Amino acid sequence: MSIEPPRAAIVGIGATDFSARSGRSELELACQAILAALDDAGIDPGEVDGLVRFGASQRRASEGAVAHALGLGGLSYWSEVDLGGGASAALVGHAAMAVGTGAARCVVGYRALNGRSGARPGTSQTSAALEDIDPHYRDFLVPHGLTSPVQMYALIARRYLHHYALPGNALGGVARSFRRHADRNPNAQLYGRPLGPEEYDESEVISSPLRKLDCCLQTDGAAAFVVVPADRAGDLAQPPAYVRGSVQASMANQPGFLYSFVGAGDVLRTPAEEAAGRLYARAGLTAGDVDVAQLYDCFSITAVLAAEAYGFCAPGEGAQRAAAGMFDLGGGIPANTAGGSFGEGYIHGVNHVLEGVRQIRGRSTSQVPGAATCLVTGGMPVPTSAVLLTKDAA
Repeated sequence: MSIEPPRAAIVGIGATDFSARSGRSELELACQAILAALDDAGIDPGEVDGLVRFGASQRRASEGAVAHALGLGGLSYWSEVDLGGGASAALVGHAAMAVGTGAARCVVGYRALNGRSGARPGTSQTSAALEDIDPHYRDFLVPHGLTSPVQMYALIARRYLHHYALPGNALGGVARSFRRHADRNPNAQLYGRPLGPEEYDESEVISSPLRKLDCCLQTDGAAAFVVVPADRAGDLAQPPAYVRGSVQASMANQPGFLYSFVGAGDVLRTPAEEAAGRLYARAGLTAGDVDVAQLYDCFSITAVLAAEAYGFCAPGEGAQRAAAGMFDLGGGIPANTAGGSFGEGYIHGVNHVLEGVRQIRGRSTSQVPGAATCLVTGGMPVPTSAVLLTKDAA
């Protein structure tokens, strides 16, 4: 099978500071990140003719509101990708398809979140909204007291530990690695707060077996990136990160929105398995070609299952390999090198896209030497997405 060259590239990235209390609206945060991304690329806002946004709980930073606030010209393309954390890498895919097909010439993808001081995921406010849009959540989970994401992922983590006969603290290696990366990143929310040797084991249990340090941060902030056709990418201010391949995937019999494990025969199987096979085939690459990964990490179990699904270790090995340093610099697959959602900030994984671009540029605070291919994955077990970024267009 012949592999076509990339049609699109990310040429600009931008983010706000990541904090617990920004004092800014979603719209203001989004505009700041977008302007930073355009400045990074050396592109005037008037050139933007496409916007792609993360839909979930981002109602105050719509495409129309952003276009008006920034004085953009008329848009020829816009889209909204939903499905919780599964949408993060899909934003890149939508933008790449738009410029690759000629629907637009310059597309900005963005995510803004008042995840700490505003509408916090998993609270009664956001849970009430879910009851309106997801009957499976309302009918099968709420009556049993399962109302927040951590409870769902705790069930998956419990099954993983039981199935592979692992101790209750087996997932601690994920937090230790990601926090080490965050401590080298001055822009990380937890920069300067290294994880003590016993801190994970002493952290409180939130929903057994998941501890506080198995959970992502709650963050105010925004992240944005600029995508243009590949044939223009080399003429701009920054080295491009080419979109080598992108994919979205769901499983059969996967109802619901966030709580899409309802009815699953095996909660350890996720759409990432389908995504991985198709992504590598489209890109003409294998897991062995990937130098660094940015794995969606709302909870530690998610990063472990992603590492297994995308071929970096065998099923059941992820937690033990993470504890042995698989995600560290020099490990089997360095991952979440800016600190991820555990240390840098929780921007629903869109900040992972930015870190993927930094790795390709050679400018990460935890740089993998010679990194030429970076995998960025979306969340799961919801319908998921992934993208491969490369240094070279060939």
